[in-house]
Amino acid sequence: MSQKLRHINHGSNNNQQHRGKELGDRPRPTRRSGGGNLCKLPFVFKHIALMPDAHGGKGMPIGGVLATKGVVVPNAVGVDIGCGMCAVKTNVKVADITQEVLRKKILRGIRKQIPLGRAHHKIAQPEEFMPQGHNLEATVVVARQQMSAMKQIGTLGGGNHFIELQRDEEGNLWIMIHSGSRNLGKQVGDYYNEKAEALNRRWFSSVPSEIQLPFLPMRTDEFRQYWAEMSYCIDFALANRRLMMQRIQEVIGEVMPGTVFEPMINIAHNYAAFENHFGEDVIVHRKGATLAREGAVGIIPGSQGTCSYITEGLGNPESFMSCSHGAGRRLSRPRR
Repeated sequence: MSQKLRHINHGSNNNQQHRGKELGDRPRPTRRSGGGNLCKLPFVFKHIALMPDAHGGKGMPIGGVLATKGVVVPNAVGVDIGCGMCAVKTNVKVADITQEVLRKKILRGIRKQIPLGRAHHKIAQPEEFMPQGHNLEATVVVARQQMSAMKQIGTLGGGNHFIELQRDEEGNLWIMIHSGSRNLGKQVGDYYNEKAEALNRRWFSSVPSEIQLPFLPMRTDEFRQYWAEMSYCIDFALANRRLMMQRIQEVIGEVMPGTVFEPMINIAHNYAAFENHFGEDVIVHRKGATLAREGAVGIIPGSQGTCSYITEGLGNPESFMSCSHGAGRRLSRPRR
């Protein structure tokens, strides 16, 4: 499976091809990536995998994949927990959409429905849109932030988050969204990273504090609490993308009756998960990297007019079955 998408507002002549087998290429070593710090961790399993778009981040490089034995590292997940991509293909031909309809009806309608940047909804959204099946009483940060989160769901956020209308190689309209868990994920990430720092000092941990990679061991209350809240944030980020996608579809469906929307493709790139690699059970941290098991459908977005790609995983064991997430940066935001 391979699909190349272009932003429909740009007349790009970029004919680059991006094949799945290229995703496992090793990035050029760089001191800025911070990958060397990961090698100092005593609980690393096998090796560190850096994706082709790896660049510096707090503690863990963006574009890094870290497998550990018996611990979770909050900074190896990051603060935008569950951040990821979603995309939906439609039966609409881009050639049939006039610029007036695009700008004055579709884009204007989307802006009315979805707050951008730091903006939130003025009123809490219905609880049915929130993640289900979680015990909020067992959480600390999520429970405290719940009312705020109900105003954040269905909002885009800032930074490199985006909503794009795109055209595929057959001329079909696609909707693509990049967003995460908003301020909720940041609150959870910061809280447990600070808790891990305090515990590591108390335990006289051998992990240097200056590399900003404190850990929480399994079978501790702190590990269980972080895992529960991280899991909620992953589901919240998905629910956030799903609600935005639903409202974008409502706008397009009203403007262009008869539009058919295919099932949503979704993939996260900031999370930790229990997985089996090289015959052992480990915790895999992906921070700016996506799961690419054999046959798994993924999304690698372009940047500001370059092509995006719908991909199919090859299951490369050396990358812990991971691939790049499409950041396209050489430096972290503070260094640009």
